[in-house]
Amino acid sequence: MEHIQRTLILFKPDSVQRGAVGEILTRFERVGLKIIGTKMIAPDQEFYYKHYEEIGQVVTRRGEKVFNNTLARMNEGPVIAMVLEGVEAVELVRKLVGTTEPKSSAPGTIRGDFSHMSYGYGDSTDQGIPNLIHASGDMDDALKEIQHWFSEDELYDYGLLNEKFTR
Repeated sequence: MEHIQRTLILFKPDSVQRGAVGEILTRFERVGLKIIGTKMIAPDQEFYYKHYEEIGQVVTRRGEKVFNNTLARMNEGPVIAMVLEGVEAVELVRKLVGTTEPKSSAPGTIRGDFSHMSYGYGDSTDQGIPNLIHASGDMDDALKEIQHWFSEDELYDYGLLNEKFTR
């Protein structure tokens, strides 16, 4: 396993609209993850289809209704896409974010601290649940998602200030 990894995160429209991006981002930086790419974007339906079905296989795994509700939620506003880099970044980010269902996320995780909706509520109201952030599920997804959201010239290799003093 490659120890230094890159992973994609998306600050979903609900985190952007709540003004929670900075506080959430701070958690990633505090554990030593480095931002190597970032942009605000409002993707179209085709772009999201590639992300959620061709890469994430939401329709295949969870059905057309969940997919449509997810896309409706994602189209409520722009997202902030970021690529983070660090030691075992994919697993670390997933741990910090918490489980996909906010209600099941432990306190101390991003979803556990900032959201609370359940799948049951989403199903009963026929809507996607606001869960603040997307994080790549594994290394394979991370590679595909980063290529989908960023070109190579949008990713930066630089040293952190604290790295100058630890060598």
